[in-house]
Amino acid sequence: MIKHCHNNHTIYQGDAIQILKNEISDSSVDLIFVDPPYNIGKDFNGLLDKWETDELYLEWCYEWLDLCLKKLKPNGSFYVMTSTQFIPYFDIYLRSRVNILSRIVWSYDSSGVQAKNFYGSMYEPILFCVKDKNNYTFNSNDILVEAKTGAKRNLIDYRKNPPQPYNNEKVPGNVWDFPRVRYRMTEYENHPTQKPVALLERIIKASSNQGDTVLDPFSGTFTTSYVAKKLGRKSIGIEINEDFVKIGLRRVQELTEINGEKLIREPKIYEQKNIQQPTLFEPE
Repeated sequence: MIKHCHNNHTIYQGDAIQILKNEISDSSVDLIFVDPPYNIGKDFNGLLDKWETDELYLEWCYEWLDLCLKKLKPNGSFYVMTSTQFIPYFDIYLRSRVNILSRIVWSYDSSGVQAKNFYGSMYEPILFCVKDKNNYTFNSNDILVEAKTGAKRNLIDYRKNPPQPYNNEKVPGNVWDFPRVRYRMTEYENHPTQKPVALLERIIKASSNQGDTVLDPFSGTFTTSYVAKKLGRKSIGIEINEDFVKIGLRRVQELTEINGEKLIREPKIYEQKNIQQPTLFEPE
């Protein structure tokens, strides 16, 4: 295990379960966001996201789910994702341990053909849970979105006396439409399952306050910690892969080098100089 601390932002390199057990105090975290491996065969720099059986995957998940709940404060909030195949198991497991307030659908566009012989997946599910349904943070005014009934259609609610226009803004529903992170986006990092800044901004604004501690035990590109810092929260990020930890050190702790190695974002193909451009005709 390796620990990097800087200005209220801590990055751990190592196994999430061991670090949750040994490094994070119980009842110390205000908000936890978890985007774990989905058990669908993704390659995370040589670590294959595939367990021998579904039962082994779920056994592993239940262990870190229990640990996350121990680390959460009594008034804390917990957002957890997994694949559409496994979210029902998470739901059933968690509903007897916490209060599931919302079952969120993160909907996104597709970059190409999803499937030919069945309906391809165009969303990822998120469970929004709290320990105490009568005492938790939810900053609704910080996440308001346009209400088309009032803002676009300018309708009047005649049920009220006197009649009044509908509101121009509202709290988002449980279907969230954010684009996936694409290669040409400024925020893109070299990671197979990077989550968008906009998604984490909504979660962190809604379910934490400035100075609160936000934990992500499978940090990947450290978007959770990056957004937490941007919004004035403290952060704890855990990641087992050294290359992804370096992304976090650069994005969150703003380090330019570590142990003599320069920490720079890998240039995208179209940014690289001296790339030979294709010609229309073969030379004679």
